[in-house]
Amino acid sequence: MKNEVKDRLKEGRPIANGWLHIPSGWTAEVMATAKWDALTVDLQHGMIGFDTALQMLQAISTSNLVPMARVGWNRPEQIMKLLDAGAMGIICPMVNSREECESFVQACKYPPSGIRSMGPTRAKLLHGDEYLEKANEQVLTLAMIETTEAVRNLKEILNVDGLDGIFVGTGDLKQSIKAENPNGNIQKLLDSALNMIVEQTQKKQRIPGIWSPSLEVAKVMMNKGYQLISFMSDSMILTQYSRQLVADLKSSFEEKQ
Repeated sequence: MKNEVKDRLKEGRPIANGWLHIPSGWTAEVMATAKWDALTVDLQHGMIGFDTALQMLQAISTSNLVPMARVGWNRPEQIMKLLDAGAMGIICPMVNSREECESFVQACKYPPSGIRSMGPTRAKLLHGDEYLEKANEQVLTLAMIETTEAVRNLKEILNVDGLDGIFVGTGDLKQSIKAENPNGNIQKLLDSALNMIVEQTQKKQRIPGIWSPSLEVAKVMMNKGYQLISFMSDSMILTQYSRQLVADLKSSFEEKQ
């Protein structure tokens, strides 16, 4: 049992992480053929429940990609269930304090490091008999930094034992900054926060990850030092590409007339 994405991130290498919003094992399997390094099943903002998430994790297993999941909230029962289903990384939203981060990490770890209940079901079937022995060190734990409160508490969050890194939710962070600074230069404040986050994360030898709405933004974030790079999602890719194809097709209609 070996989480190659976690090893590569620890070496300071970048990772391309695909994002799954569409509740479909078939779509997950199609995305897996694109040769991402990892695929994340999004149970927070994707239209996905656990039963479908299980099927999507099974579809990802047709490839060599590392299966991950973003949980809907910082709830131990959902974290543990997705790990039992075979996820090798958990992204937890809205972690705003050291205490919340400790709760998240402990749900990902078997005793004595955490409170995870023993019952790996599919995880042991998928990852082998050594799963119970190695899960604590191989499962990737990423806490989402999405608010100004989380930014202020970042140093304490990064000090939590067992936390591998952070994952910035740029959309919510921008909204949080705007709420506190309605008359400020929001983009400038956001850029400052993003620079500080990656600097502090690297200083603590944790993994900096981020979601980006486009390839162009993803490249900018990688140049800042972010390693786990997620951009767009299956639904966004489908929407953008299908709109472009239809626009091109209709343009050819007009040219023919």
